[in-house]
Amino acid sequence: MSTSSIPLTRREWLARSGWGLGALALAQLLQQDGLLAEPSAKPEDNLPLDLKVRPPHFPPRARAVISLFMHGGPSHLDLLDPKPELTRHSGTDYGGEVVYSFVNRASKKLFGSPWTFRPHGNCGTEVSELLPHLSRIVDDVCVIRSMHTGHNGHEVSIRFFHGGLAGVTGRPTLGSWIVYALGSEAQNLPAYLVLSDPAGHPVDGTHNWSSGFLPPLYQGTVLRPQEPRILNLEPPAHLKGTLQAQNLALLEQLNRRYQQRHAEEAELEARIATYELAAAMQTAAAEALDLHQEPEHIHRLYGLDRDETREYGARCLLARRLVERGVRFVQIFLGGQPWDNHNHIRQTLPAICRRTDQPAAALVQDLKQRGLLDTTIVHWGGEIGRLPVCEGELNEQAGRDHNGQGFSIWLAGGGIRGGLTYGATDEVGHRAVENVVTPNDFQATLLHLLGLDHARLTYVSNGRVQRLIDQRPARVVRELLL
Repeated sequence: MSTSSIPLTRREWLARSGWGLGALALAQLLQQDGLLAEPSAKPEDNLPLDLKVRPPHFPPRARAVISLFMHGGPSHLDLLDPKPELTRHSGTDYGGEVVYSFVNRASKKLFGSPWTFRPHGNCGTEVSELLPHLSRIVDDVCVIRSMHTGHNGHEVSIRFFHGGLAGVTGRPTLGSWIVYALGSEAQNLPAYLVLSDPAGHPVDGTHNWSSGFLPPLYQGTVLRPQEPRILNLEPPAHLKGTLQAQNLALLEQLNRRYQQRHAEEAELEARIATYELAAAMQTAAAEALDLHQEPEHIHRLYGLDRDETREYGARCLLARRLVERGVRFVQIFLGGQPWDNHNHIRQTLPAICRRTDQPAAALVQDLKQRGLLDTTIVHWGGEIGRLPVCEGELNEQAGRDHNGQGFSIWLAGGGIRGGLTYGATDEVGHRAVENVVTPNDFQATLLHLLGLDHARLTYVSNGRVQRLIDQRPARVVRELLL
């Protein structure tokens, strides 16, 4: 039968065919086929609509990013920013101004950390006893103690970190911008992968990996948290082999013929590329996601032999395997916001540390021993920190309220100077007062390490030149760099 005699349209025919293209790529196809928020800008104004490797603006130090995002606001005062004055005056009233998120539980009583800090490594970085595994790799880690969003809310600060503007939805995330700018070295895997939690999506859901006004080709692709991590990756038995190859060849022929008649449709080339990616994934993704290929000592390193760390450790190990195969940007999220310790912090904070500390440290250690840390940036941190005063009564049920005025994150690899502590909060850890770093500074620095000038990274949408860092001045924090 000739193609001209087929009575169905391309999209109808595709919808009725069972090729097992994989849920990840199929989700992209559906969005590209019918859910674009707006027409693309003129192709000559923007980079090509594909995932081919593109040259950076200047020679890069890094080629990939793994972001361990800790939704909820980890308490820097109990983890990475020791405050002897806070401990000394615990239980007394704080004399400074405090902005509370939960006024009905507000208190001015200073709350010294229940946990001890000690210096570690050759660098002497002080780390809490709650992070024993991080303590062993501090010589490879840069701790930034002066992060500042200026906002105490979760969503407003999350969107600042991911999308460049505080509280604004509908903007591309950092990962989308990076993939748009650089393309992907993995032509048989998605360029931007999101490793989700069995407990569900994090706070702010899909906004964490949205492509916003960029084409959907550049949005994060979500991996299921449990097997099968990719639904429908394998075709049904009766469609395998020659029949599937014939189907894909026919689809390619139809796509190219349609493209010749409608050259003005800029999305079509990206759509064709995604179909090709889906087919390639049938073998490449199964191999990349098979942790049984890893030796037993690597399983133990990430904590896959322990109930507390097994699930998060598996995702950290997957992240290493993905960047090893050329994936550009990987995010690992936790369900909800487990670091949001408003009460019972003495129980809830150690629990989430036990789940994540060993896998996060193992990721850095494993990348280093494989020679990948030099070109892979690892980021650990949340959107805010916690207040130095207690929330509720200063007793066993006490917690800490939100604090976007000063908090800590850490970075490793990809040109970051290890063994460094940078910036400072005030004597009780409330406000960043020295070498303040905003989310825009953080973004500009990561882009710089990837060989990108944040001011030159643009996309024209609806006639307007858009940037990740669009409304505020930002600096590359060169003191963090090797």
